[in-house]
Amino acid sequence: MQRIIFNYVIPSLFLIAALYITVPKFLNTNQSVEVLEAAKYITIDTPVAPDSNDKIEVTEIFWYGCPHCNAFRPFVDEWKIQQTDDVSVKRLPAMWNKKMVIHARIFYTAQTFGKLDIMHQEIFEAMHSERLKLTDENEIYALFKKHNISKSDFASTFNSEAITKQVEKADKLAKRYGNTGTPEIVVNGKYRITGQTAGSHSNALKVTDELIEKERNENKS
Repeated sequence: MQRIIFNYVIPSLFLIAALYITVPKFLNTNQSVEVLEAAKYITIDTPVAPDSNDKIEVTEIFWYGCPHCNAFRPFVDEWKIQQTDDVSVKRLPAMWNKKMVIHARIFYTAQTFGKLDIMHQEIFEAMHSERLKLTDENEIYALFKKHNISKSDFASTFNSEAITKQVEKADKLAKRYGNTGTPEIVVNGKYRITGQTAGSHSNALKVTDELIEKERNENKS
């Protein structure tokens, strides 16, 4: 299945037409399109249980090499600050080729060292501002060296079985969500928002807010 990085800048008049033409081509049998409200999101027919029942889980599916994810990142960062305590915001690296698997290892290595909040933006900047491919281990280590992490500690962690297991778990989860491109947002394991369904960065987060409220109301009933 060919993976598509969707462009958020889609004229509204073409959005619905494109959706009806292309969605059936990439949806698997575990998915159905929510026609309500111009199909702003995709309903996952077999919901994936969140890590905690006490919070509404919002997952951003991204790839460090994706220019749309890089553009979307500041919107998500600002939106995240505004969330209440009943919302848990998580990141999930997408991967459908070897290069993306390496980038997922970077993500989980930074998380393991407790440096992800600082390094997340730095990794994006390295790829999109400095034009680094970040597939060479020495090139990758240069990012960690800035944070006083020794090369031996980096190498043993980056190449560890623990990171491999996290990467494999993330890949399986993304497939259960029905991920087809980046960036995408999954709300509580039930709804998937894509660039095609939302149409813009700001609207993607608006739809996310609507689905969060929908989950709140259902939890109260």
